[in-house]
Amino acid sequence: MGWLDRIAERMMLKARAEGKLSGLKGEGKPLPDRPAGEDGTAVGFRIMAQAGVLPEEIVLKKQVIAAQERLASLPEGPERTALLAEIARLQMRQAIAEEARRRFMRD
Repeated sequence: MGWLDRIAERMMLKARAEGKLSGLKGEGKPLPDRPAGEDGTAVGFRIMAQAGVLPEEIVLKKQVIAAQERLASLPEGPERTALLAEIARLQMRQAIAEEARRRFMRD
C-alpha cells in the first residue's frame, strides 16, 4: 500500500468515526463492478452520464448514425449528395472532438 492509499484509508476511517459516512446512498451494499483498467475517459463518460450530459463526440456519433440510416433510403440525386456531404462534415467534427479529448487527457 502506497502513501496515498494510506492517507485515503486514514481519511475514510476518520470520516466513519465521525459519522460522515452513514446515511449515504447505497450504504451497506457492495460497490458496483467496474471494468478492469478503467481509464480516465471511461470515468469521465460515466460521470457525465450520471449527470445527464452527453459528450459532444457522442452526440455527433448519434447524428452520423441517424444520417447514415436516412442515406440508405435515398435514391441517387442531389439530396443524397448533400446528405453524403453532411455525413462527412459530421464525421470530421466527431474526429476533432475525439482528438481534443485525447489531447486534454494526455496533457
